[in-house]
Amino acid sequence: MTFGGAFSNHILATAKACEMLNLNCIGVIRGDELGVDLEKTLCQNETLRTANEAGMKLYFVSRQDYRLKDEMPLLQKLLEDFDLLVIPEGGTNEKAILGCQEILTEEDKQFDYIACALGTSGTFVGLLKSSEPHQHLLGFPALKGDFFKNEIQKYTQRQNYTLEAQYHFGGYAKYNKDLIDFINCFKQKYQVQLDPIYTGKMIYGLYEMIEKNQFQKNTRILAIHTGGLQGIDGFNAKLRSKNNYEII
Repeated sequence: MTFGGAFSNHILATAKACEMLNLNCIGVIRGDELGVDLEKTLCQNETLRTANEAGMKLYFVSRQDYRLKDEMPLLQKLLEDFDLLVIPEGGTNEKAILGCQEILTEEDKQFDYIACALGTSGTFVGLLKSSEPHQHLLGFPALKGDFFKNEIQKYTQRQNYTLEAQYHFGGYAKYNKDLIDFINCFKQKYQVQLDPIYTGKMIYGLYEMIEKNQFQKNTRILAIHTGGLQGIDGFNAKLRSKNNYEII
């Protein structure tokens, strides 16, 4: 069992992993209004629809209950009734970090900088722990706040990293037209799709840093694309309702 919002990459990844391993799974989803008309929700939300089709049982809870998810009666009842492995929201724990330490390969030792977006910091910590002494990591938080360093220090004392906290565009899932235009131009030029929550902000930040000459000439930079593309349809629905542009 795990937790997430309506467009959570982690919810979908958990559902697909459990499908591959033939495990039952439960997703506790923030927003009880989404469960009022489940058929409509699944029709409009590709993330939840795909998770449901993969076999995940979805439970929708109010935002107030979700904030107290470790204490909610639903969680206690499920723990009593089933033999559950509870995975935290976003997926970050010691085992997840151990898995993320496998991302970098022998060939990746040639890079001077490694860039990655941050949500709950698990992927970034895994990269940090497996990086080489000569490498410097650049973290691009997708959320506002100065808590990331404390989260990282829970798992490692390595210091070969910098958090570039000025590219969150106002906070989690926040955006402006400059970001959307950048994502679209990047796809047209390189045929690589970026998402607006994580990777779009990271690459936008990297490009701005390069334009400001913050890297020496011939610096080798590896940017880790962490996915999230299935959330674009839902994001575009929000864009179309408020603006006259969308992610292509």
